[in-house]
Amino acid sequence: MILLQKFSEQLKKEGKSHNTIYSYHLAVKDFFSWFKGTFDKEPTVLYAQNVKDYVQFLQTVKNQGATTINAKIAALLKYNSFLISIGIQTDLVIFKNQRRKIQQKFASPAQFTTKDVNKFIQAVVEKGNARDYALVTLLTYTGCRISEALNIQINKDLHLSSNELVIRAGKGDKERTVLLNTKVVNAIKAYLKIRNEHKHADSPYLFVSNKAERMSRITANEIFTQYSEKAELDRKLTPHDLRHHFCSNALENGFNVHEVANIAGHSNIHTTLLYTNPTRQKMLDKLNRL
Repeated sequence: MILLQKFSEQLKKEGKSHNTIYSYHLAVKDFFSWFKGTFDKEPTVLYAQNVKDYVQFLQTVKNQGATTINAKIAALLKYNSFLISIGIQTDLVIFKNQRRKIQQKFASPAQFTTKDVNKFIQAVVEKGNARDYALVTLLTYTGCRISEALNIQINKDLHLSSNELVIRAGKGDKERTVLLNTKVVNAIKAYLKIRNEHKHADSPYLFVSNKAERMSRITANEIFTQYSEKAELDRKLTPHDLRHHFCSNALENGFNVHEVANIAGHSNIHTTLLYTNPTRQKMLDKLNRL
């Protein structure tokens, strides 16, 4: 486990995001647990056969999909390279071509229609507050990740006079600038007026809570659960659902793939292409016309 900690420290030195470090750490730790349970000892180096057996275990016993397995293979590949870099292992036993083929041409059809999203937003308008409305509006019209929204600093990242937001804590710690439409700007301005009276008014972060100077993801999830219930949706709408909605909606309304990729912060344009799928209802409408 000491090696695992050193691995995480190395990832941090390389500038990997907190989420990436956590995911890699957890993936390698899961492999360690499998190895310990199988051979009753801790692994020192990686062996190709062990990795193949582990992947088979994930597929057949854990019934995990290609996306999950590929993420774990990527983490083990990085760990393999780390072991080589510190002189514990001499050979690379994991290769990118070991990743599972993913039979996915599109993202899952949107579970929420524009009407559902509007009902959710209206629930915030009628039964919420300025902070929650600003957060939901921001996510709806920029497609940013919830982690990015919660990391926004007022004086450093927010430029309402020019309708711009600098996102510095995106996936892979890449910086990008996104434009804010009038709805988002007005929602944030209304929130800032009330925020000035908050006990955490001096916090550099835009979104604060009663518990902390920066709203936590737990609090954000609670907010989405609350308004999903008030909107009487069939299931909980999540921050990622709003991101999905933004990408699909933007592509359907004239934005090209490169524009959406830039706004959403997709490092690979193929990720954006997944959102070119129609909604479930539109797919049914087309099928019914056959």
